[in-house]
Amino acid sequence: MKKNTVLSTATILILCVAPFTAKLQPKPIENTKAWVARSDRYTQQLIDLDKKYSPEYGSSQGLAEYDTQISVPTLANQLAERKDEEALVVRYTAALKTEHDAPVAQDLKILIDHLKLGFRQQDFNDQKEVPFLNAAETIYNGLDILLDDQTPEARHAAAVARIRKYAGLENGYKPITTILQERVALQIAKPNMIYPGKQQMEVALSRNASIIAGIPELCKKYKLTGWEEPYAQLKKQVEAYDQWTREHVLTKARTDFRLPAEEYKLALENYGVNIPPADLAKMAHAAFIDIQNQMQPIAEQVAKQRHLTSNDYRDVIHELKKEQIHGDSIIPLYERHLKDIEAIIREHQLVTLPSRPAIIRLATAAETAQGPAPHMVPPPFLNNTGQRGVFVLPLNMPAAPGEKETAKFDDFTFDAASWTIIAHEARPGHELQFDKMVEEGVSKARALYAFNSTNAEGWGLYAEYITRPYMPLEGQLVSLDYRLLRAARAFLDPELQAGIVTQQQALDVLMKDVVQSRAFAQQEVERYSLRAPGQANSYFYGFTKMIALRKDTEAALGNKFNALRFHDFILSQGLLPPALIREAVVNEFIPAEKAK
Repeated sequence: MKKNTVLSTATILILCVAPFTAKLQPKPIENTKAWVARSDRYTQQLIDLDKKYSPEYGSSQGLAEYDTQISVPTLANQLAERKDEEALVVRYTAALKTEHDAPVAQDLKILIDHLKLGFRQQDFNDQKEVPFLNAAETIYNGLDILLDDQTPEARHAAAVARIRKYAGLENGYKPITTILQERVALQIAKPNMIYPGKQQMEVALSRNASIIAGIPELCKKYKLTGWEEPYAQLKKQVEAYDQWTREHVLTKARTDFRLPAEEYKLALENYGVNIPPADLAKMAHAAFIDIQNQMQPIAEQVAKQRHLTSNDYRDVIHELKKEQIHGDSIIPLYERHLKDIEAIIREHQLVTLPSRPAIIRLATAAETAQGPAPHMVPPPFLNNTGQRGVFVLPLNMPAAPGEKETAKFDDFTFDAASWTIIAHEARPGHELQFDKMVEEGVSKARALYAFNSTNAEGWGLYAEYITRPYMPLEGQLVSLDYRLLRAARAFLDPELQAGIVTQQQALDVLMKDVVQSRAFAQQEVERYSLRAPGQANSYFYGFTKMIALRKDTEAALGNKFNALRFHDFILSQGLLPPALIREAVVNEFIPAEKAK
């Protein structure tokens, strides 16, 4: 099936991509760097392939000519795409041998590595797995791209054409459910195949009726016509396909949620983690203890100031969490502390801030229900006409009648947590990271194909680290608690997959030692087990890479080290993987600083 080639993983909580358009005058963003223009000509060849085989991707990048087209995921199309991509690797490899411009060479490596990793993932899937292909999500995502407030009104009607084609009602088109069923059946017919996890399938299938029911809501909201009949047929097709999936795939699904070792290794590599899981877990266990030791003396100071009966860091954080903020009061709190953090950044010369303000908005109740964590919504990287990223905050909704308060999240909506969340998601974290890529002319290879969780989240966690010393004590304590969470992830995820710990034991660690609500802890365990095994490791791993790079840079420059220039350089490089950002620092930044 089609590989994920763009930053579009809405299931990742702390870096969730969702549509948003800032209220700016449309002004196309142009790149004036010569090397970027040269690099982009190479990258455009891959972008064109992605749009050819996944028109929905073209639509998501603002290209209206793709709006009435759909992906046709037949085996023939997959083989044709693979042939085109292999030919592209040959061209990129030849170009790399003669490329003397270091940034362009880096981008060629990014493109080659991206494609080759995709080949290995595809080969593993085709040779060893019966896939769980969820038609409901595929269809909804293809329509949601068009039926959104950021999409020009003239493009909304194209969604009806997509519904008709998904349902196989246009000449030359089969129902997409028929195509997916054929693909799955081909894999079932092969011997010794690995089936998907039962728990993952049951959760997803239970939500499909609600997903499909959301399509009429979108159609009515945007006043479409002619959608009712094709939607009715599409709904029946999805229901029949889901029933077929239950009978032919779910009945043989693995009762063990753990991924096969080879698949988990590929997942880790996809997220940017390139060391053995056991080695990562060992590093994380040591860091976990070290962070706890850093937290305790701060907790003692907070307990003394607040006259608390216990000074254990767990009890102190529980007390801080009691100061919950509800409803619209969340925005003023975060806006106030954003200004406080910007003042810290300027006073201590941490990074160059833009003159424009950061954008913060409150999530709707529906958005909060789907993803109750703060997140950064990046701007579009292609065809950007002035859009910027937005920092989205969840509501803190009181428990419904009969609902236990213990089932509610209390992890993001209290004062002490706001400091580190702002540093991570807004400034100096993801908001600067993503918007600077658009504003400063980062190449398309870096914006679209270099992305992985390690290089994105490594900066986010590092942004917390450089800001934390200047936060109030309560903010420092919770910031360390968030770092404790990232260390816990980096040993719980691999140890769950290795069978060393159980889901209940992971819950206990997260609720007791990391002081998470039961709701958040449960969501974390599902993340490690079902939704994105391997991804949660990337925060800790990326952070360790950033800290090591800084220490080596300080050692190389001595008293010539300047944190502001170092951080500005890192951001100017875009989403380079750790090895390439180190290469850029060693070969460009350090020599330039020594020459000053």
